[in-house]
Amino acid sequence: MTPNPPDRRRFLKSAGLAAGSAVLGFPAITRCQSPNSKLGVALIGVGGRGGSHVQATLDAKEDIIALVDVNENHLGSALGKAPQARSHRDFREFFAGKLDDIDAVFVSTTEHTHAFATLPALRAGKHVYSEKPLTRDVFEARLVTETAAARPELMTQMGTQIHASENYRRVVELIASGAIGPVREAHCWVSRAWGWQTQEEAEKHKDIIYTPDTPTKGMPVPDGLDWNLWIGPAPYRDFHEFYFPGPRWYRWWDFGNGTMSDLGSHRNDLPWWALNLDAPLTIEPVAGPPAHHDIAPASMAVKYTYGARGEMPPVELTWYQGAEKPKIWRDGKIPQWGDGCLFIGDGGMLLADYGKLVLLPGEKFVNFKAPAPTIAPSPGQQAEWILACKGQGPKPLCQFSYSGPLTEANHLGNVAYRAGKKLEWDAKNMKFPNAPEAEKFLKREYREGWSLI
Repeated sequence: MTPNPPDRRRFLKSAGLAAGSAVLGFPAITRCQSPNSKLGVALIGVGGRGGSHVQATLDAKEDIIALVDVNENHLGSALGKAPQARSHRDFREFFAGKLDDIDAVFVSTTEHTHAFATLPALRAGKHVYSEKPLTRDVFEARLVTETAAARPELMTQMGTQIHASENYRRVVELIASGAIGPVREAHCWVSRAWGWQTQEEAEKHKDIIYTPDTPTKGMPVPDGLDWNLWIGPAPYRDFHEFYFPGPRWYRWWDFGNGTMSDLGSHRNDLPWWALNLDAPLTIEPVAGPPAHHDIAPASMAVKYTYGARGEMPPVELTWYQGAEKPKIWRDGKIPQWGDGCLFIGDGGMLLADYGKLVLLPGEKFVNFKAPAPTIAPSPGQQAEWILACKGQGPKPLCQFSYSGPLTEANHLGNVAYRAGKKLEWDAKNMKFPNAPEAEKFLKREYREGWSLI
């Protein structure tokens, strides 16, 4: 089995994005022509995950040409490791300057600015690695996917590090081998409960910082942080510790779109890969409190339905977060792992977490022999992408043709939750035929001075 089958159906056309996805007139591809030469790398966002990309670039002995961050503290730390690099606070300034010595770009900004750093890099003919989730909303995911599709020579990767694990590969191979028969039902759950909830729930689930409602008063901006640039395209609001530092921001609709969009990049990645999923037919909220206007929920559940894919039958996939869990879990009929993904097939079940898996019921698989591995090991997500950029390896497994639609599906779960009803999805036209009023959640208006077109 190949990691990304060539016949995987992808929805890369949308009349609504025709103007935004124009990609004519891009410059010639990067200067790194020899497999033995070094990449010229720019890193946008160099704190947190971005700091790990700085180190990975140094470990790979590539050239760090530019560093960009709205936080002078992060920038100073990165410059201490790469003092030869030019630096910027505003990535718009970076993209307006010299780029001919840049081959590849890491994007590790806050989620609500991922697309604003990723698209200019693609349009300038640069390889791009972006942290998850790839974008803040459905519209941006489609735009990034289509733009990357028009430049197939560019190597792209979304940072879902667990995709590089051996355990995920074994799960995909077991499903493909028919170990549990055709899969018609799958469930993914995470116990993380960060978001809108009562104080009692927050204490029970150990929320890193209880967020009861939108702050009415601001707080002093930390030294070194350009708050206006951090806000970027989102509606302006005064600084507060509820928003910064990370990962506090991702619980806000304006900045990160909650646990579904964040951890869905890791957890839903497994059924997406193993079941060759594509655009959902319907998305339906099945649990959770009424949607808050500003804060994503700590606990909720959403069900997707997918049509047949080749020889694979239609399948339902349900996502759970926080206090919500599958009924089969609540009834004690499977191991009660705090986080997991359950595949239910005609001939058994497969339960998996990041680093472990089990076939169920156990007595049925006592003498089961797993198929020989068919998916090659990964050197790691960062190394996988760097090698591909240099022509020394295959295309990354989480390239935007794969991770863009995955991101889009995760965002659609939040859209259905916020709409409060089952949605029928016309993927080609990006419409909900049964609920056009929900289409307002597919995109947002940008603050003056910010545009993706």
